[in-house]
This record gives sequence, structure tokens and C-alpha cells, in this order.
Amino acid sequence: MYDEKRSEKPYPQVPFQRRAGAFFIDLVTAWFLSVLGGNGFVQFLVFVLSWLILRVVVVEKNKGQSLGRWALDMRVIDPQFNSIPDLLTLTKRESIAGVAAAFAISGLNAGLGRSLTMLLLMLPLFIDCGLALGDPEYSQAFHDRVAGTLIIESDRGFSLDLRLKDWLDEIAYKMRK
Repeated sequence: MYDEKRSEKPYPQVPFQRRAGAFFIDLVTAWFLSVLGGNGFVQFLVFVLSWLILRVVVVEKNKGQSLGRWALDMRVIDPQFNSIPDLLTLTKRESIAGVAAAFAISGLNAGLGRSLTMLLLMLPLFIDCGLALGDPEYSQAFHDRVAGTLIIESDRGFSLDLRLKDWLDEIAYKMRK
């Protein structure tokens, strides 16, 4: 009898910490560009626009890798076609993640003086990305599930996490001498 689960190609999973690191790199890059763009609502619009450029246009042109995913050796794929998602799928995926990230940045800009506001604005991002922790099979966040995408390991990238680990090991070794 034909078993559909056995016919699926297994994809190398990416640990949540690496996914979070890549997301953080992209988030800081888009936030930095938005700070240059102004304050208030203009900053929000510049953030969303730079997020979409970094996570849709660059990903489509760079074999499924944004800056953060390239730095940490991973890429986004559409498992149905085993290829890079099309622009519409990437836009749907990153619109969800980008708006949640924009609210989180707005919450961080509110500061610790308004801690309840900060927590409420960060809640959509926590819920979106927190779903990846509860999915042991594919580690799909909410935006991955809606768009039908996966994050997989890639041979192409900078291997920043491994380079940092080697550098820290070297520092620790020299400190023991």
C-alpha cells in the first residue's frame, strides 16, 4: 500500500535558536533603516517597506536567503514544489511576520516606562514565532503555516554561528593559559 508520509523528502531541520538569530539579524537591519527614515508613523512605514524588501525581494533574488538566513546558513522553501516560494507566497509570509515585528519594534521604542504597552505590542511576535517551538516535526511558525513554507539548512552562507563559536572557544582557550 502507498504511504504518503514515506514518499515525502525529509528536510534538514533548523534549530529554533538559529532561526531566531536570523530573524533578529533581519529585524535589526530593518529597524536600523527605519530609524534613518524618521519618527512615528513614517518610521513604521519605512520599517515595513524595508522588511518587505529584505525578506521578499532579496529572498527571491538570493535563492531563498535573506541577510540573516545567509549569515546562518538557511533558506526558505515551498515544500510542495521543493523550490523557492513565489513572490505572492513570500509576500503573504513576510507581511504577517513583518507586521508582528513592526509592532514589537514599536513596543521596544515605547520603552520600559510603558512596560504593559511594550508587552502587548510584542505579543503578536511571541505568538507567531512561539508556534515554532510547539511543532516538533517542521518547526513552522504561524507565518510559515499560513504560507506553506519551511526553513531548511543550506550549504550556502556565511556560517556566522559557527565562526562565533570558534572565536569564543579560542578566547576561552587563551584565557585558560
